[in-house]
Amino acid sequence: MKISYNWIKDYIELDRSVEEVEQALTLIGFEVDGIEETGLPDLPKVVVGEVLERNPHPNADRLSVCQVLTEPEGEPSTIVCGADNYKVGDRVPVALPGAVLPGGFKIKSAKLRGVMSSGMMCSAKEIGMGDDAAGLWILDQRPPVGQPLNEVFPDRDTVFQVEVTPNRPDCLSHLGMARELAAYFRIPFSYPEVFPFPESNGSVDPESLLRKVGVESEENCPHYTAWRIANVKIGPSPDWLVRRLRSVGLRPINNIVDVTNFVLHELGQPLHAFDAAKIEGQKLIVRQAGDGEKITTLDGKERTLSSRMMVVADARKALIVAGVMGSLDAEVDESTQNVVLESAYFRPGSIRATSKRLGLSTDSSYRFERGVDPDGVAYAAKRAINLIQEVAGGEILPPYLEEGAAFALEKEINLDRIYLDERAGFVIPDEEVERIFDSLECTVSRKQHRDGREYWQIGIPSFRGDLDSPIDLVEEVVRLYGTDRIPSGEVRGIGLVREDDASSRANHDFGCALAGQGFQECMNYTLRSGDELKKWYSSGGADSLAVMNPLSVEQSHLRWSLIPGLLDVLRLNQFRKTGLHRVFETGHTFYERDGAVIEANSVAFIWFHNDHQQCWREAQAPDFYNAKAIIQGLGRKVGLDLGAFPPGEMRLTNSAWQEGHSATIGDLSEEGFEARFGLLNLALLKEYDLGGIAAAGVFSLTPEFLEKARPRPQFKPISLFPAAERDLALVVPSDDIGIQVRETLKSIVVRETRHAFTVEDVYLFDVYQGQGLEEKEKSLAFSLVFRALDRTLQEKEVNDVFTRVQKAVERETSYRIRR
Repeated sequence: MKISYNWIKDYIELDRSVEEVEQALTLIGFEVDGIEETGLPDLPKVVVGEVLERNPHPNADRLSVCQVLTEPEGEPSTIVCGADNYKVGDRVPVALPGAVLPGGFKIKSAKLRGVMSSGMMCSAKEIGMGDDAAGLWILDQRPPVGQPLNEVFPDRDTVFQVEVTPNRPDCLSHLGMARELAAYFRIPFSYPEVFPFPESNGSVDPESLLRKVGVESEENCPHYTAWRIANVKIGPSPDWLVRRLRSVGLRPINNIVDVTNFVLHELGQPLHAFDAAKIEGQKLIVRQAGDGEKITTLDGKERTLSSRMMVVADARKALIVAGVMGSLDAEVDESTQNVVLESAYFRPGSIRATSKRLGLSTDSSYRFERGVDPDGVAYAAKRAINLIQEVAGGEILPPYLEEGAAFALEKEINLDRIYLDERAGFVIPDEEVERIFDSLECTVSRKQHRDGREYWQIGIPSFRGDLDSPIDLVEEVVRLYGTDRIPSGEVRGIGLVREDDASSRANHDFGCALAGQGFQECMNYTLRSGDELKKWYSSGGADSLAVMNPLSVEQSHLRWSLIPGLLDVLRLNQFRKTGLHRVFETGHTFYERDGAVIEANSVAFIWFHNDHQQCWREAQAPDFYNAKAIIQGLGRKVGLDLGAFPPGEMRLTNSAWQEGHSATIGDLSEEGFEARFGLLNLALLKEYDLGGIAAAGVFSLTPEFLEKARPRPQFKPISLFPAAERDLALVVPSDDIGIQVRETLKSIVVRETRHAFTVEDVYLFDVYQGQGLEEKEKSLAFSLVFRALDRTLQEKEVNDVFTRVQKAVERETSYRIRR
């Protein structure tokens, strides 16, 4: 919003510099986006001069030597000039020696081509009054010779571009800003005076202008007034009014319309003037528009309205979009003789919705949609009528017509002294607190609690709808006392050592692990559709995860798995050909177990391989073991060695996982964790338009499991000596699980080593079935890795352990050593 410095001074005696005002506005909560200087800059020693003689320059064809009078009783000055658009007798701006023109150009007496010149006659551009540099600025109004140019053109002004927050509609006016600055600078503030209307001589029947107003949309228009003014004279506005409007970027139209615009920017109350002769049926009705009803607004555009929009209409048609813009059908023009002035209070929500639907924002809608003073309707109308009678004459025809009534949002808030001191952090004297509230037009009275403690009872004015609670009052006091006056003091803080929530730590660790393997993190909604859940889960389970009053059918159930959301992400990125193939997500999922809903902390990933991916070398497609390795890595992040748990066959109650290429570890309801991993069903991928293979995994943990205390990882010294390896092949039944065989073997190896050195690893490196083995047998080959911290292991000691291990296997298990 633009605020004119000169205009502000109509209400307060402000003698501060522009810099001080800018700082004050910023400190009291109004950001200054820009400052613009208008009018003639301050130019000492630039006066009105009259050309007495004009003679050719003896040494230059394009220059003239002039005699110019710059003092009424003084001697003329000799000035050399290069312009040619003037004549003897013209009055022009003259910069005398010592003057400094815009841009820092200093005038001094000097010889020009051999002739002494004492000053300079100026163009409009040279003194900052326009872009015309073609010739001298001829002062057609012929001001007195010698008069300072700043007195001839006193309209110099400073305009602040101020950002007003949405909760302060009272400051969308010059009066509101003046009130704020008066409170901050501790100077008097005054309202523009409203004078009584002269009595009507009865020559004009008021009902010939307007006989009735009615409000059908009472909810959106609780107060509407119409004032009748006869025999106005339409014409240009006086200079003072034109200057005020131009200072805030408005174009003068005519004296009636200009007054309504002036009052809007002065008081913040929008008004509208109708040509009374154009109101059919001599009545105005505030109503909702009809669906499809059309109106041509003042900007010349035909707009289609709906029943959600409010209009002010006559007996036949809509005349204005209420609170937004008028129409061409009732505008005030050169033929207007009688005027009806509207002043009303419209509900902010209605105007905001209308403005948004029409894509039409105006100075009026901007203020109505934020909330004007509900008690200021009549005052604004009376102020405007005073100005209309001043600039256009006319006769006010009482009584004014009114529907509804003025209402004030009466509020009283109690502010305790102790509460103020605690929230402010320092003590502000009582008299200063009361002065601030007085300057804001709040009523202030001292009261006592039953225990004798005093407090202030603050009555809130109708234009301050943003003040609702004691903390709002504290803010006002500190703001206008001056945040720059807050005393300095020590800043003390208490440091609290506390770890993050276990689920947060786990998610962070999961994310780091997967991101480090090239996976991209995704975030999806926790609500999914019921049809999707039945496909992935079961009908009974889906019913238990349904939410009441869902926003849409696509978000009707709590999600059971993170995988469907990740498939959606992959499908979208495959369509857009972004090259995304690895995705993961962490978040909450929900399960039904024995009629109870269990909330789990989950992490899921998908590694997708596109069959049609173009690359200079063929990328390896992920398989079951890739998914298993990633899941085991995630388990280690929460202290779980998932490799120690035998994987179970997936309970394929749905078609999500590929049979024979997927497995599960753990049980969420019994053990507090559960991992599902393997390949996703190929048919399911095709449903998502994903042609290829996808390895995936879901790792879910209950909050109780995550909260369990786990031993912190301990540092283990790293051996600087080489490892010794021995290979051992065991013939086992074909239906034995490799990890179980490994665990049995590892326990024997650790025992038989007898702490002589470390068993670093026991891992499977080969599986064989075929010639030399029975049909129901298989050979599993393991590598045993030994290492010592303090020495290189000797062949003998390793062989001794290896021999004991072989004997123990043959003695204690049903396995046969393959030699």
